[in-house]
Amino acid sequence: MEFIEVNTHELILLSVIGVLFIIQVIYFLALYNQIHTHNKAVRQNKLSFSEALPPLSIVICAKNESENLRSFLPSVLEQDYPEFEVIVVNDGSTDESEELLSALEKDYPHLYHSFTPENSRYISHKKLALTLGIKASKHEWLVFTEANCYPVSKDWLRLIARNFTPGTDIVLGYSGYERGKGWMHKRIAFDALFTSMRYLGYALAKKPFMGIGRNMAYRRELFFQQKGYSAHLNLQRGDDDLFINKIATNKNTRVETDVNATVRMKPIQYKKDWKEEKVSYMATSQRFKGSQRFMLGFETLTRILFYLVVIATITLGILNKHWLVVGIGGLVWLIRFIIQALITNKTAKELGENRRYYFTLPIFDIFQPLQSLQFKMFRAFGGKQGDIMTR
Repeated sequence: MEFIEVNTHELILLSVIGVLFIIQVIYFLALYNQIHTHNKAVRQNKLSFSEALPPLSIVICAKNESENLRSFLPSVLEQDYPEFEVIVVNDGSTDESEELLSALEKDYPHLYHSFTPENSRYISHKKLALTLGIKASKHEWLVFTEANCYPVSKDWLRLIARNFTPGTDIVLGYSGYERGKGWMHKRIAFDALFTSMRYLGYALAKKPFMGIGRNMAYRRELFFQQKGYSAHLNLQRGDDDLFINKIATNKNTRVETDVNATVRMKPIQYKKDWKEEKVSYMATSQRFKGSQRFMLGFETLTRILFYLVVIATITLGILNKHWLVVGIGGLVWLIRFIIQALITNKTAKELGENRRYYFTLPIFDIFQPLQSLQFKMFRAFGGKQGDIMTR
């Protein structure tokens, strides 16, 4: 029989594949499938929501964003919500932002805008702008987005607000890119989806560890209790991910994953802009408290090992003409791929993404940790000077 010819090395490789396969399946079913599981529970009326619609303050920081403000701000201002204000802080823009905001205020009485002082060059301007917006806000619940984002529906605020239950202090939402053409845009879109499946999945599993400021909300009193961003004022970033990492608990955070509660962004046009964004995230992620960062790193490690061991097993089986070994190795990889494709594409559909990942999925699956390694190396050898603001 073919199985009798299997040697010790092949048996070891097949055993390792089995262990790595089980680990990977656990991550997909227990973490990456959380958004689908949550949406299913909502459809079955298994989750409770608040019926109250408290007044809201939306805070946006804008720097040279006149075109985006002209295109996207009306979709924020025209939300179907009883009472809310929109505060845009103009962070030293040199374009037409000031004139545009002044003109929009005439048509939208619930729009207010301010600016950052010119003498504030030694701290993160974005944190200062957000702090000024928060201090100027009138309402207890703060909603955050960015100037280059727009909600996909007029129900965005209503869906976010239904999560304002008595024990909730933080609500996290999803943000994705408009569909762009080309390989780079596919990479960026997949990276955004995968990152969201991770941090929103952990939040839904009652282990929140970060948020993204394009679509989230929290209580105003929480900001002042934590003395704002004082814990990391010397960093360029951290107004969203580090701040949420500091204040989120297993009881005070909820996630809104309805497709009508998502926000969209224009595709990134230049690779250097995405590179800067990812390198900045590397700087703040090193400061996360909790085990989530290490658990995600473990998933990445087992994923890479899985591919390497599958390749080694199939190669050794071909060399030894042990086709049973080749078949088992290929079958285990195929089963994992099917599970991954089902969960990834089902989640993408439920979040309103118009891309599906089949033939490109194995490529991105391998490329994602490699590109993260590339960004980490860039930060280590050439990008650290941007992490900390010089005083």
